Amino acid sequence: MRQRRYPSDTTDAEWVLLEPLLPVPACQTARGGRPEAHPRREIVDAILYIVDNGAKWRSLPADFPPPWRTVFGFFARGAKDGTLPRILDLLRRGIRLRAGRSAWPVALVVDSQSVKAADTVPKATSGYDPAKKLTGRKRHLAVDLGGLLVDLLVTPADVADRDGARQLLTRLHAAHPEITIVWADSAYAGELVDWADKELHITLKIVRRPPDAQGFIVLPRRWVVERSLAWFMRARRNCRDYERLPAHAEAHLAWSAITLMLRRLTRTAATTARPRAALAA
Repeated sequence: MRQRRYPSDTTDAEWVLLEPLLPVPACQTARGGRPEAHPRREIVDAILYIVDNGAKWRSLPADFPPPWRTVFGFFARGAKDGTLPRILDLLRRGIRLRAGRSAWPVALVVDSQSVKAADTVPKATSGYDPAKKLTGRKRHLAVDLGGLLVDLLVTPADVADRDGARQLLTRLHAAHPEITIVWADSAYAGELVDWADKELHITLKIVRRPPDAQGFIVLPRRWVVERSLAWFMRARRNCRDYERLPAHAEAHLAWSAITLMLRRLTRTAATTARPRAALAA
């Protein structure tokens, strides 16, 4: 096994949680297939390295045994076959149950984020956002009240927040019919509120900025999703969109969320108490 030297590498405790959630190797299925040539953990660590450091697939460090094509193939299959949403659901369920909450959230917060697109992004899947004054893609996110990712959708940046939310809420309602209330900012106000109530039986509550407010203020509920966006931007691959396929852009965000959830689930009491002890000293 390769020596674990990068901050993005999974710990033993994280791998114990993640390994059973990955798809069964083809050689162990009824259809059959060739045994995998490289350990799953090495492939996952290589994916997390790319997401965390923003490197090119071809620039994968030489100390990773799997070649970049093998790593990218595993990444692409996970983005296509529904593996990542299933892992996110199970990890989020574990965090919520540990916190004494219900397994599945009934209240969410949604928001969007526009990011610049590299020249590798096709024009057909990118657009110009006049509000942000950039050409790229827009990420529509839905998180629970703890900031954990529930679902996301990547569209061209010229797609209005209401239109992106309509697609996102429709998909959310189909996968999570227990959701009853969603908070959003004023960009989602208007006919979307009535549509969500009539078609999906979801109450869409708009959190508006006070008219007399000056400068930056923390708005109720909305700060939760803003914090989640900040978490995702710690992974350098998410600071700009380089992906030819929107599904791959969504997969990079999903792997970032998986990393955050794994670390939260494996965090020990001693680890969380250490910063407090340092401050007390």
